[in-house]
Amino acid sequence: MKQKKQEKNTAKEKRQHQNNDNEKAKTNHQKNSDPQEQDQKQNKDQKIKNSSFIDAWKNAFNGIIYATTTQSNIKRQLIIAVVVVIISLFFDLNRAEFLCFLFTIVLILFAEMVNTAIETVVDLYVDVYHPKAKIAKDVAAGGVVITTINAIIVAYFLFFDKITDIGLTFIHNVTNSPSHLAFSIMIITIIAILALIAYAKTNKHKGFNEKFVPSGHATIAFAANTLIWLLTDNFVILILSLVMAILLAESRIAAKEHKLSEVVFSACFGTIMVLILYGISMGIVQLL
Repeated sequence: MKQKKQEKNTAKEKRQHQNNDNEKAKTNHQKNSDPQEQDQKQNKDQKIKNSSFIDAWKNAFNGIIYATTTQSNIKRQLIIAVVVVIISLFFDLNRAEFLCFLFTIVLILFAEMVNTAIETVVDLYVDVYHPKAKIAKDVAAGGVVITTINAIIVAYFLFFDKITDIGLTFIHNVTNSPSHLAFSIMIITIIAILALIAYAKTNKHKGFNEKFVPSGHATIAFAANTLIWLLTDNFVILILSLVMAILLAESRIAAKEHKLSEVVFSACFGTIMVLILYGISMGIVQLL
């Protein structure tokens, strides 16, 4: 009997110790969690509002800085805006035309910033795909497209006549000078073949891919040869240019940089590009 009583007493003492330990743990947890709960309550109670006029301006500038430093579209539009404004200084715009032009640029930037704000709010409240979230983003992006179309229309009415006069005189001077014409055609051909090579190296198309990359050397060589044939009557120079173009193309095959099919394609591409551009320039000369 005494042993049973002792066991009961020891069991009661253990339970009391456990209860005391649990109460201490609860009080410590409450003490540690109280500051966090208070901070959360303060954050809930605190409203997102400007305390003064100066704070409003600071927050507004923070929004502009965020948009211009994080949004790639706004960065591009700012660069384009600066370039276009600088170019517009050479077109002798009057005050009304320049203000209209400037307002158009500001309207595009404004629409892009509103689009950014709407996308941020939608992403804040929607973690998964939702049709209404898509509608909100699409409508905001549509507003940017409308302002861009408006900018194109404004630019057309402001600059078309002035650009036309400058462009016609430039084209007339270039087409009447064989050296300028040849240089312009070669520049366009080089840009075209570089774009084609970049497309082939980054594309998985059946025709153009990493296994079929055109040769820039062969394209330039045969383009130059075609220009010499069009602009020169000396038969010896014509034959020498053709031989040089063939040797250069053959060297690309010998060096195992390109296959025969790639070199042939590049030679045909350079020749056809020059013929098309030369034909277009001659047609412009006849129209002028």
